[in-house]
Amino acid sequence: MRRLYVTLCLTTLVIRSVAQPVRSITLEECQTLARHNYPLIRQRVLIEQSRDYSVANAAKGYVPQLTLSGQATYQNQTVDFSESPLGALAGGIVLPKISKDQYKVTAQVDQLLYDGGAIQTTKALRQTDALVQQQNLEVSLYALRDRVNNLFFGIALLNEQQQLTTLRKADIQSGINRTEGALANGTAYRSSLNELKAELIRADQSTTEARATRRAYVAMLAALIHQPLDESTQFIRPQAQPLSSAINRPELRLYDYQKQLYNVQEEQLRINLRPKVNAFFQGNYGRPTFNIINNQFGLFWIGGLRFNWALSSLYTTFHTDRQLLSINRSQVDLQRETFLLNTNLSLTQQQGEVQKYEELIEQDNQIVELRTSVKQSANAQLQNGVITTRDYISQVNAENEARQTLLLHQIQRLQAQYNHNTTAGLSSTDNP
Repeated sequence: MRRLYVTLCLTTLVIRSVAQPVRSITLEECQTLARHNYPLIRQRVLIEQSRDYSVANAAKGYVPQLTLSGQATYQNQTVDFSESPLGALAGGIVLPKISKDQYKVTAQVDQLLYDGGAIQTTKALRQTDALVQQQNLEVSLYALRDRVNNLFFGIALLNEQQQLTTLRKADIQSGINRTEGALANGTAYRSSLNELKAELIRADQSTTEARATRRAYVAMLAALIHQPLDESTQFIRPQAQPLSSAINRPELRLYDYQKQLYNVQEEQLRINLRPKVNAFFQGNYGRPTFNIINNQFGLFWIGGLRFNWALSSLYTTFHTDRQLLSINRSQVDLQRETFLLNTNLSLTQQQGEVQKYEELIEQDNQIVELRTSVKQSANAQLQNGVITTRDYISQVNAENEARQTLLLHQIQRLQAQYNHNTTAGLSSTDNP
């Protein structure tokens, strides 16, 4: 019964392992996930909301503006007709005396008729400022690409190294099998067999170290993209990419938006010099009314047009502010020029690295071919007792080192290609 239970458990585990598909992921998917799950991406929504509210508030300048106010006052003196010639001419008629306590409640409606384009410029200013903030966010998010590249290619390199270690262990195990046979026949020493077994343990240690490092890289990448990854996850090796000298970095659009913002600010300076025209209506209730000889509470109103033209800035801050904006635009041009220079220098350096790795890979292939031939000969010589196990291990390690060097240069060339395109901005396909 116990055997049956164990068999059922093992069968269940096997079925589950077969039923669960092995997840695979590409570099492009990691880039997209890292971007979408980075906490800073949530700032985009806040920028958009702030822009919409600011534009909506600016547009309300066209809506009639209602103002309510009130006052109650007491004054030491008012108009007294009894002490004026008008009172003497009244012929005994008693004229009203204005009270010293006075009250007034006012409701005023103002309607903008002409603002010289101030509201439209304010809306454009808020929208352009939002573009600058969003592009600053894009620049920060773009820096994630290098971090993802480093982790992904580090995992790819460790995967290849583990495969090479497996091949190395197979070669050592082959030597162990041959030496055990020779030991049984009395043609080999046990020390030779122990030396091969010690080398196999060293290979196992290399596998243990590579697995531990890979787990750390996978854990960091999983945290960066906010997705569950484990040792069974397959990381698809990226394809080689052609190099291009075209630069399409988000920083360039940021410089354009900054200059656009300064242009709008300069237009706002011009608009501030234009006159403003408003229509208004003011309704009042209180005492006294506009009829100053009536000392009773009553309604009274006034309406009309109001004209306002502030010219003081024309000879105070207008020219100074324009000069400051011109200096700011020049600084942006200088930053853009410096950025392009540094980017082109980086592209030239990375292009040289790609060329270097291509030449090294060509030489590595020749070395691997020669080392493999020597190892195969050493295997036959070990079988015939011509060389010692130490000599055989040396040739196995030499071939493994040559293959690892080839693999390292291949991964480095691939990473250099992607770094080149990341520097150029060609891989920013997910940017708006």
